[in-house]
Amino acid sequence: MIVVEDLHKHFGGFRAVDGASLRIETGSITGLIGPNGAGKTTLFNVIAGVLEPTSGRVIMDGEDITGLPPHDLFHKGLLRTFQIAHEFGSMTCRENLMMVPGGQSGETLWNTWFGRKRIADEERALRAKADEVLEFLTIEHIADLKASEVSGGQKKLLELGRTMMVDAKIVFLDEVGAGVNRTLLYTIADAIKQLNTERGYTFVVIEHDMDFIDKICDPVICMAEGKVLAEGTLAEIKANEQVIEAYLGTGLKNKDQLETTGA
Repeated sequence: MIVVEDLHKHFGGFRAVDGASLRIETGSITGLIGPNGAGKTTLFNVIAGVLEPTSGRVIMDGEDITGLPPHDLFHKGLLRTFQIAHEFGSMTCRENLMMVPGGQSGETLWNTWFGRKRIADEERALRAKADEVLEFLTIEHIADLKASEVSGGQKKLLELGRTMMVDAKIVFLDEVGAGVNRTLLYTIADAIKQLNTERGYTFVVIEHDMDFIDKICDPVICMAEGKVLAEGTLAEIKANEQVIEAYLGTGLKNKDQLETTGA
């Protein structure tokens, strides 16, 4: 679904992404790991149109999408979440979901005057879909709470729910497990797997929790210093000496430490 070709993103003399090339297969849940500063989030930001690349190309379903802004990519089915949830705190969790689909009738002044029935019909349909999403994610009990009042893990589930309000093809999840307790983390993992198998979502996941990566991701891509270092199953990645050097600066004798080192 996604092909990244020799991608570079420089900030002055700093090469955050330095010639990264990779492929994301349709229907996969791909894990993206690497030491802090490896360029993972910057790579996400370039693919998702948040940042323009210095050079290189991003291809989605055979179409060159390099440098397209996020709103154009949104309509193509490419979505991303952030390390820190970007909820609308003063709105309820249900309202946070209802406002996601674009082109709603209530967005035009004409319809607010002369298309009130159409707006009401749309809002009923959106409310029903939002409630279905909340139930799917097992957070229907927070539907009427302000988004600012729920836990960090529930906010991450809410962000995942936003992707379900539109026809997402591929979703980039940036540290979905950060600050989330283990129970909710497993709920998130189960929801991702279910969206993948039942609705055909393709996922790319940056995560520091190796257990989480092991639970849902295959393949796993490891980055270091802005480049792709290795790709394979998590077991293969853990056994790769270059990966161990990137994380620990030591040899294979210390590879067991990778089990507990942040990815």
